[in-house]
Amino acid sequence: MDEEESLRRYGLQPSAADVDHIRGILHIQTNLGQDDQDTELMKLCCVQLFNVGQLEDVLSIWRAKESSWDAHCSIDVQLLCGAGLDPTREHLMSEGSEDAAAALRYLLDCRAAGDFDAFSVTEQSRIYAEYYVS
Repeated sequence: MDEEESLRRYGLQPSAADVDHIRGILHIQTNLGQDDQDTELMKLCCVQLFNVGQLEDVLSIWRAKESSWDAHCSIDVQLLCGAGLDPTREHLMSEGSEDAAAALRYLLDCRAAGDFDAFSVTEQSRIYAEYYVS
């Protein structure tokens, strides 16, 4: 499946029935080697999961972001925060894994650098909708 097909099939606001399919696509892409990853598809999956807004997806998005240099550059840090910045921060603090600690450090560094100034889930979702529609 490529980005265009995923967008057509699931849209930017996927149904609850489609969320596991999107998670599966992201998982497969995350585990491919850098030369085989479709980072545009990965980003779209992350946008779709961001729009679902479930904390259980934060670490999957983080792992996708960190799976390669290209993925790191393609997947925006804001995509970790579909449930909101503070709930995401709290979730990562309580999760306890090494991945959660790394994601939390990165999130806090990005917040300190101004990457979350005026951040809102609604506005970020609107920005992605404009990106994929244009």
